[in-house]
Amino acid sequence: MRHIGGMNTDFDIIIVGGGLNGPALALALGQAGMNVAVVDARAADMRGAAGFDGRAYAIAAASQRLLSAIGVWPALADHAQPMLQIKTTDGVVGRGPAPFFMTFDHAELGAGPMGYMVEDRHVYAGFLAAMQGQEKITLISGQSVVAQDVKAGNASVTLADGRVLTARLIVGADGRTSGVASRAGISRWGWEYGQTALVTAIHHEKPHGGTAHQYFLPSGPLAILPLHGGHHSSIVWSEKTALAAQIQALDDAGYLAALRPRFGDFLGEISLAGARFTYPLNLTVAKEFTAPRIALIGDAAHGVHPIAGQGLNLGLRDVAALAEVLTDAARLGLDIGAQDTLARYQEWRRFDTTLMALGMDGVNKLFSNDNPVLRGLRDIGMGAVAAMPALRRAFMGKAAGVAGEGMPRLLRGERV
Repeated sequence: MRHIGGMNTDFDIIIVGGGLNGPALALALGQAGMNVAVVDARAADMRGAAGFDGRAYAIAAASQRLLSAIGVWPALADHAQPMLQIKTTDGVVGRGPAPFFMTFDHAELGAGPMGYMVEDRHVYAGFLAAMQGQEKITLISGQSVVAQDVKAGNASVTLADGRVLTARLIVGADGRTSGVASRAGISRWGWEYGQTALVTAIHHEKPHGGTAHQYFLPSGPLAILPLHGGHHSSIVWSEKTALAAQIQALDDAGYLAALRPRFGDFLGEISLAGARFTYPLNLTVAKEFTAPRIALIGDAAHGVHPIAGQGLNLGLRDVAALAEVLTDAARLGLDIGAQDTLARYQEWRRFDTTLMALGMDGVNKLFSNDNPVLRGLRDIGMGAVAAMPALRRAFMGKAAGVAGEGMPRLLRGERV
């Protein structure tokens, strides 16, 4: 990995955004022989803080294969908690869970864990370590992009310090308010949920056993996600926005008092173990995933509800598809930034992404209420899935990312 200091530098691809999807794509393309620049508005030392704060990612089985293929997983494996079961139930605060629930067990898939939980602090550090050994990757940290220009044969970005970088393609991996997308004239559709996610970590008396819990409450879902070590879990707790603000403003004792009746006592005594964060929840999807010499990945293309923990996994599916389209085009001597090349990426990803986004939106709306009729239908539906192994395995395969035809090579664990 190189750092640059000159004024003008040419690349094959410029990736704007240094969170996770941007470096993942850079590694895939760099290993395929392309010269890639990653422009990260945040300084490198602000990423991957050393302290435990409880934020973590659910990494599906297919995403783990991708991370192995691009050389990141070895740095994460010792910090990863396998997800062996997922238990889903409906309920009301203070009344306990509904009589019907769904349990998804990795043993039914016969292909190892459904996924892994890995703390945020370890994930970016793993990407940074993997990029260090790549001569084809140039990391530009602490610089924002202030302008971009597209011409017939190339594209360019201007950095805040005045440097100009040129390439055949610009990739926006810069989040839900993507500057790359807006400068390219790509508009978005979506809506606010009126919910805010409260995120923290807890220590619990009893071991979690590698089980993740999704508890649907009228004001929003509560996810309890197992972390490495057995006695810590990450909490993603969705509440109506006004109530979430009140809870976040409480001291730790008050916060725990609000959490306990929702959490229950199945893991024994609980205590806060990490910092507390909040994130407003919305659905936002780019109307186009490409424009002339522009492609979008990750949250720049689609920001979804965290109800199934699929945000990063959807982004890595984008990475796998775009990396394959670009490397295949390059090997055929085609222009990687040409519109017909990018059209193949959009065709591959937009339908699947929109379907997943709307599916999670529908589940959130179905469960985030206390309508007795809908509650009855939900309980019957969960009971039916619990009684139908084939349907249950189909759900697990989709969540793990191992189901479906036409899977990109990286998601099968193969380099592009």
